[in-house]
Amino acid sequence: MKHITPLLFAAHVFTIAALAQPTWEVGNTTLTEYNLVTGVQLPWEILWGPDDHIWMTSRTGEVLRIDPETGNYNVVLERNVISNGSGEPGMLGMAMHPDWENTPQVFVVYCTGSAWNGDEHLSVFDWDGTALVNEQTLLTIQAGGIHNGSRLLVLPDNTLLMTTGDVGSSSLAQLEGSLQGKTLRLNLDGSIPDDNPIAGSYVYTIGNRNSQGLALGANGIVYSSEHGQNSNDELNIVSAGGNYGWPQVEGFCNTASEQAFCADNDVIEPLEAWTPCIAVNGIEYYDHVAIPEWQNSILMAVLGGLGGQYERLSVMHLAEDGMSVTGEDQFFSSFNQRVRDVAVNPYTGSVYVAFNGTSYPGSGPNIIKEFRNEAFASSLDDEQQLGATLTAFPNPANDVIRFDWGLPLLQGTYEVYAYNGQLIQQGQLNGNDASLTLATSEWNAGTYFIRAFHDQGTVTSTFQVSH
Repeated sequence: MKHITPLLFAAHVFTIAALAQPTWEVGNTTLTEYNLVTGVQLPWEILWGPDDHIWMTSRTGEVLRIDPETGNYNVVLERNVISNGSGEPGMLGMAMHPDWENTPQVFVVYCTGSAWNGDEHLSVFDWDGTALVNEQTLLTIQAGGIHNGSRLLVLPDNTLLMTTGDVGSSSLAQLEGSLQGKTLRLNLDGSIPDDNPIAGSYVYTIGNRNSQGLALGANGIVYSSEHGQNSNDELNIVSAGGNYGWPQVEGFCNTASEQAFCADNDVIEPLEAWTPCIAVNGIEYYDHVAIPEWQNSILMAVLGGLGGQYERLSVMHLAEDGMSVTGEDQFFSSFNQRVRDVAVNPYTGSVYVAFNGTSYPGSGPNIIKEFRNEAFASSLDDEQQLGATLTAFPNPANDVIRFDWGLPLLQGTYEVYAYNGQLIQQGQLNGNDASLTLATSEWNAGTYFIRAFHDQGTVTSTFQVSH
């Protein structure tokens, strides 16, 4: 296992002339933007693992393990999933065993079968240092072409939450005997906890349409984000035995019929609701000193709905007790990209954002960006470390571009793609060299990315060509 200390997360110093990176102002904090991984297909979950790597599920059926220092990644699991990820199902939520040192296991949800008659599997895999192996299926439920959930979250009591969607059949959400349209709670071995709200049942909450975000906040508060139908996307607090109203109630209890149902069923109203729907997704609790303006907030990925236009990262500021929202700030909408999920580096406080293309339900190639407070990162240790992030120079390029990998690449290959997915050039890497120079004078102006395959994994970079 790779152990990383704060020293290893000190400020990056490029091996070539310093390159100007885009920056973002958050109050008095400046965030520098980096492209961590480019050219991945439909990232769904990104999370910071206990091995100090970023783990990612791809809706097309892969799990990637990414080095946050270099962007180098390896595919550690592949599964055949519904429709090869072209619809809402696929490989979805992921969580890590809390006792990683003694039990290195990863929980993954993925869908198999056909789009409207499939299965959704919650499985646990052993991590052998190279791949996810020894699959054990803990739970299998019905999957659908839409509304499959499914985020996972390990709670402090070592139980596992799993959100499930109503698979397009809204009446299932209120049926206690159905596992659809719920939040489920399991022991880590897949058994039913003795203290679940309904004896002998996985059901933890009911009346959920399609929750696709889970986060643990301060004081043990669990938050969820939930897709509305045409109105009332929600940010909720997850409470054992709670009823969240769907389909009889959307958002707040503010019509006569809703108020009657809410009174009869003790419906829990959301902290916040959005109309029209903005398509809320992955969430993460942020309380790091690196971005003080975001402390005690929920970072929420926003896909932007079927028609787009709302894509962003929403920062939901919480009251001191975490029980209400005091305001919302919005960032990164200018990318015009569906924001699927967010993760946080516990050392530097950097925020990683996974994008899913410009249209529903998502299209590749996609990118994971890092937003880092360099002033804070550099303060972690006085000694400057050489960062190994792949760099491209000059960028934008005119007639030639040089890539510096920051690590030696043994024999391997590279591929250059236009950002529409068209293969432009491919070739062999130069043995032990840590750099590669390509002629770009004949290429059209535009955005490209390079993917270099070597003996230890894959590294990527995005660059521009202008003439």
